[in-house]
Amino acid sequence: MNLLRRLANVPPVPYLISWILAHMSFAIPSQRLRETETLLAFYHPQPAYPFHVVILPKKDIRSFAELDPSDPFLADLVATVQSLMQEYQLSDYRVIVNAGNAQAFPHLHFHLVSG
Repeated sequence: MNLLRRLANVPPVPYLISWILAHMSFAIPSQRLRETETLLAFYHPQPAYPFHVVILPKKDIRSFAELDPSDPFLADLVATVQSLMQEYQLSDYRVIVNAGNAQAFPHLHFHLVSG
């Protein structure tokens, strides 16, 4: 995981990740739950909770601090979280976003967790 984290911080890699998300999301090996023009939601590959979903924007946004409040991703994020809450009947849940050293991967992402 440390190697992956270091590799993800090499300058061209975050742009490549964003390009893949925007144009080739079908190539990402994950169990997708939602995909819109602005985001991708999938089960976390190493879940820390019984229900653990990752939601990330398809465009290059490195952290929450860089997020534009008018970005259409935010509306998709809210709609996606609400639909997952309803579909999986999540009465107790958290939406988590990490930053700084707590952010393991240099691309903005949210965790929807329960249990």
